[in-house]
Amino acid sequence: MAERLTGKQVAAAIKEKASALCAELKEKGTVPTLAVIRVGEKPDDIAYENNAEKTCASVGADFKRVTLPADIDSAAFLKAVSDTAADPQVSGIILMRPLPRGLDEKAALDLIPASKDVDGCNTASLAGAYSGNKDTFFPCTAQAVMEIIEYYGVECSGKRAVVLGRSLLAGKPIAMGLMDRNATVTVCHTRTADPASIAREADILVTATNIGRSVGSDYFREGQTVIDVGICFDEETGKMCGNVRKEDAEETVAAYSPVPGGVGTVTSSILALHTVQAAAKAH
Repeated sequence: MAERLTGKQVAAAIKEKASALCAELKEKGTVPTLAVIRVGEKPDDIAYENNAEKTCASVGADFKRVTLPADIDSAAFLKAVSDTAADPQVSGIILMRPLPRGLDEKAALDLIPASKDVDGCNTASLAGAYSGNKDTFFPCTAQAVMEIIEYYGVECSGKRAVVLGRSLLAGKPIAMGLMDRNATVTVCHTRTADPASIAREADILVTATNIGRSVGSDYFREGQTVIDVGICFDEETGKMCGNVRKEDAEETVAAYSPVPGGVGTVTSSILALHTVQAAAKAH
C-alpha cells in the first residue's frame, strides 16, 4: 500500500512560519493584508475567496475584498486594479480568474507590482520564477508541490522526474522547481507520443492536467513518488478528484498525494505566507 503524502501537516508547518513572522510585523505596527479582486458572483470564486480569508485569519493577516460587478467596463476595471495595487495598506493581491469576456486579464495582472503579486502569475513574477529571482514570488501551486516534496524528504537530486502538463502556473514552474533541485526533468503535454511509457520511467511523477482520473496503472511502476496537482470533478459522482486514479496508485507506487487533501491543502497556506513575506519586504 502506497504512502499518502497528505497536505495537512505541510500546511500546518507553513502556517506556523507565517504566524510567527506576522506576529513580529504586528509588533512593529505592520499588518499584512491580502486583497482579493473578484468580478461578479461566481460560486467557485466566492468559495476560494472565503477559504483565502479563513487561511489569512489563521495566521493573523488581514483580508480585503474588492468586489466588482460582472458588467463592469474595461476602464473601470483596470482603475480598480490599479487603485488596489497602489493601496499602501495592501501587502498582497490576487485576481480571481477567468475574467468576464471583454476584460484584459494580462493587462490587469501586469498592473500588480511583482512585490504584491503573491500568486506569482504576472509577467514580471513569471520571469522571476524562471530566472531564479528570489525577489519575486513563485506560483503558489508549484511551490506547494515543492513543499510537499521537501516535507516528506523525497530525494530529487539525480532522479528522473516527469511532469504531465505545461501550463504557465503549474507544469512549467513545477519543472523549474524540480530542476532547481537537480532532477532530470521531462515535460509531457497533449502532443507527446505515448506519455504513459515516459511516465513509467520516472522516479517522481507530477500530474498537472485538467483531465480527471486520466492517469492510471499504465503510467506507474513500483518505487515511484506521484504528486497529483489536478483539481477535477468525477463525471459519475460529482465529487472532487485528481488526475490520478488513486486505486491504481495505491496498488503500485511507493507514495502519492491524494486529491482532495494534498497539493490544494498546501496552496492556500503558501498564499498566506507570501502575503506576510510581502509585507515584511515592504517594511
